[in-house]
Amino acid sequence: MDRRKFLNSLSVASVATITGAATLTEKADALEDAMDDALNKRRAKPNACYVDGRPAYDSDDERPYLQHYDPLLPEMPKAPQLVDFYNLRFRPQHVLQSARLAKKAGYDEKIITACLLHDIGLNLMNTDHGYWCAQMVAPYVDEEIAWAIEKHQALRFFADKDFGYEYPDAYIRMFGADYEIEPYIEHAYKEARKNKWYKTSRLITINDLYSFDRSLTVEVDDFVDIMGRNFKQPKEGLGFDGSPVAHMWRTLIWPNTDCRSPVPIRPH
Repeated sequence: MDRRKFLNSLSVASVATITGAATLTEKADALEDAMDDALNKRRAKPNACYVDGRPAYDSDDERPYLQHYDPLLPEMPKAPQLVDFYNLRFRPQHVLQSARLAKKAGYDEKIITACLLHDIGLNLMNTDHGYWCAQMVAPYVDEEIAWAIEKHQALRFFADKDFGYEYPDAYIRMFGADYEIEPYIEHAYKEARKNKWYKTSRLITINDLYSFDRSLTVEVDDFVDIMGRNFKQPKEGLGFDGSPVAHMWRTLIWPNTDCRSPVPIRPH
């Protein structure tokens, strides 16, 4: 982060707190606190995420609303490629580890690519992330890959003894032992079982389940060649190619457009 640009983006009150600190250590601590606070407050959320409406704004905060460039985020290239999103926007370790498992198991590039992409929708939206992700990548990948990504959202909740897949213990911890699957998810699972591409989607869940190793770091560079062969990179850049999903990629590039850094009014 460019700290000079960041300081210019702060409110008068925040700058006063930093400059008013007595020692260099206190100034550094105040700056770090401001950075953490601003990062949390600038994180874009859909209106639906605020049950009681958006947080109140400080009436003394007269900074302009952000338009595209956000000093708290690394700047993207003008014609961003898929790898740029892995490096500058995604939280990529889970999908990279998933793709690594598929590669080590000897699966073909179609399966590896599906694993590499299957959860990138979570960077945009948690709800129905499989559907979001499938739509994001559909113009750029084989139809089978997009279908498999969409259906993995449902398949992960259903065991398949033929593939050695059991309902994950992690889901019991995360969702509770009494969690009941939504009817639309069950319907999607039953429809997927009849499809010729069922195995492709099931293999995403197989390589999904065991790919959480916090001690391991996988580099996206290990998959650049596979991306090049299996993901059609638009020459204009993702988000600027006029595709029906370009707006999704632009949302990842500029997640805070038309948002001022909100400063909630805190109770005294």
